[in-house]
Amino acid sequence: MIRKFHKENFRWDGIEPHIYKKNPGVFRDVTKQVLFDNEEDLPVQFRYFQVEKDGFSSLEHHEHMHMVIIFRGRGHALLGHDVVEVEEGDFITIPPWQFHQFRADCGEPLGFFCMVNTKRDIPVYPSEEELAELRSHPDIAAFLKE
Repeated sequence: MIRKFHKENFRWDGIEPHIYKKNPGVFRDVTKQVLFDNEEDLPVQFRYFQVEKDGFSSLEHHEHMHMVIIFRGRGHALLGHDVVEVEEGDFITIPPWQFHQFRADCGEPLGFFCMVNTKRDIPVYPSEEELAELRSHPDIAAFLKE
């Protein structure tokens, strides 16, 4: 099967974008398109996330690993205790239980593919204590300004 990509709106044939999560207080201006979901003998979900300019994904961690490829734009990511610039073509692995968040904070949308196991845990958001510990690092505090 082939699903044609349309660069003018960053969508694939037959795939509708959905709001990123049901709890809008933890992210801003993010949509998700599920491109592949547990087909045949490949138990993974492959998704495309679009973070609009000045938007951000939720700050979370999980028991499961993520594989991310930046497809469009530039921005920054929090990966554990590191704030890194990300741009088109970057390949990122996020180990289990590592806090992570993506921000489109370079004046343009940030789009990325993400692959995870179909059987996975739900996101865990930082506790007040974990958030205080993260914010004790000046570069993370600046990154989490909102």
